[in-house]
Amino acid sequence: MTVLGFAPPRAWRIAAILFVALTAMQPAAAQTLNPRLDRALQHAKPGTFVRVIVQVDPSRRGVVRRLLAAQGYGSHEHPVISALTLDVPASWLDNLTRMPGVLSVSLDAPLAATQTAIVPTTNGELLRQELGVPATGGYQGQGVVVAVIDSGIAPLSTFGGRIRAFYDFTLGGVATTPRDDYGHGTHVAATIGGTGTPYGDAYSGVAPSVSFVGLKVLDANGQGYTSNVIDAIEFAITKKTILGIDVINLSLGHAPYESATTDPLVRAVEHASAAGIVVVVSAGNVGINPATGLPGYGGISSPGNARSAITVGASQTMGTVGRSDDVVGAYSSRGPTWNDRYAKPDLVAPGHKIVQVVGVGSRLNVQNPTLRVGTGNTVSQPISLTGTSMSAAVTSGVVARMIDAAHPKKLTPNLVKAILQYSATTLRDAQQVPYDRMTQGAGELNSNGAITLTRAINPSAPLNQYWLTSLVVPSTTYAGLVVPWAQNVIWGDNIVWGDTLSYHLHAYDNVVWGDNLVWGDNLVWGDNIVWGDNIVWGDNIVWGENIVWSVNIVWGDNLVWGDNIVWSVNIVWGESDISVSEGGGQFVLQGPANLFTEP
Repeated sequence: MTVLGFAPPRAWRIAAILFVALTAMQPAAAQTLNPRLDRALQHAKPGTFVRVIVQVDPSRRGVVRRLLAAQGYGSHEHPVISALTLDVPASWLDNLTRMPGVLSVSLDAPLAATQTAIVPTTNGELLRQELGVPATGGYQGQGVVVAVIDSGIAPLSTFGGRIRAFYDFTLGGVATTPRDDYGHGTHVAATIGGTGTPYGDAYSGVAPSVSFVGLKVLDANGQGYTSNVIDAIEFAITKKTILGIDVINLSLGHAPYESATTDPLVRAVEHASAAGIVVVVSAGNVGINPATGLPGYGGISSPGNARSAITVGASQTMGTVGRSDDVVGAYSSRGPTWNDRYAKPDLVAPGHKIVQVVGVGSRLNVQNPTLRVGTGNTVSQPISLTGTSMSAAVTSGVVARMIDAAHPKKLTPNLVKAILQYSATTLRDAQQVPYDRMTQGAGELNSNGAITLTRAINPSAPLNQYWLTSLVVPSTTYAGLVVPWAQNVIWGDNIVWGDTLSYHLHAYDNVVWGDNLVWGDNLVWGDNIVWGDNIVWGDNIVWGENIVWSVNIVWGDNLVWGDNIVWSVNIVWGESDISVSEGGGQFVLQGPANLFTEP
């Protein structure tokens, strides 16, 4: 499964129709660009209407709304990000950007859910074993609420009475009875926390005691608009306390038409994280060149490029509990993020051949009999889906288990991400060479390790003090073999190695991600990037200006990505010491992290 920007090239056709209608597809270098318009709107054709999201100075939003109304343009407000959605003639876009108070204008990008038909091998029971989730007992997400922003949630028996609330944003955000006419959101929710009823443990989710808030943003065809998703995120923020929302799952996205600093969907995600909600997002399924089969870098979709989000790529577990044969799914989008060059994904999680239930009348089930697994009943049917959408759902389930394990202690979104990354396990390719960090992030999701580390950390410890309440062995046993944790944290523009989770650093508190949040030596990816030839994605969709399809990547001035990561200033990431300045103090991180030794 997945959504626009997450699927193989055929999924781009929906966006292509709109994109081609808006643009002349001229080379960017030949244009005089309006810096307040995103890439998709730069060459909108006169005579067409376009649906846009206008971000406005908060102090002038009312004035802009009245000015637009005076011109005959009604608008819909997004108060949390101070934006307005409206339809305008393409010829009026430049005038719109000149309106006092307007900061930027973005395409209200279409979203679409698609999926891949693959012979299934991974059921819920096996998935839990692959993650290190106990067969019985343990932490199952009790008291945790996940908001699934998707095509809906069908009221199936696998959810019992755990769908707390349901709102349909394809109809303006009205409260309705739970439904899912497409099926994708139901599959995601069941992966997060279905009990498997009536099919048994083989169809149980990762955290079967979790509760849900369903926020429908995709229609019966699995399609929707960015503005609907923003509405749903803003709703989750404002209703966080009333509905008890702890986690948002976003198994959707669109091509990154602009920087994450101005992308309205990314900004909504950042606001949700700042409000204390853990936001889990699919990285995308645009990781391989369909023509050559070569891996492609720079394919992270929006809002997977949000620095505060937990952006999840896909691993393939080969249907075994052991981890020695696990690999990164070829389709899984690789970093860095296109416009901003952030280090993404944050980690990878099982997303290959995930079997879960959907409503028997959902369009996915009715129109795709090849997806079906076994025999369903008159209400539900198990189907197999593959993609980073499934990986995000698996991760949201583990996050719910972590929050349950921490109770009554509170985990911030930043701390959740750090724990997941630190306890992840390193993946290697078929030649047993570790994947680079733009492919696997910190490594593969390890639920057992994440729970162990969560239980050991005391978030109430004073800032800059040692906060582990017990000694932690940084390894997990899978299929009788001890697998060491990756023990690294990869955030924003930087890769950090060391004992960054032994101390209560300011970065783990609920701070807003920005230039004042510094990891490592504040090294950035530079401005002069070599991106190979001008490669076009799918059907006439250009991802940025260029993209590179290769194993090794040359960046700017002698920055090489391959078996080793080498910077032109002769800093080698690996065993070298790295100084980290945080909260007014400085810590020296020496080689691989060690959680055995107290200070």
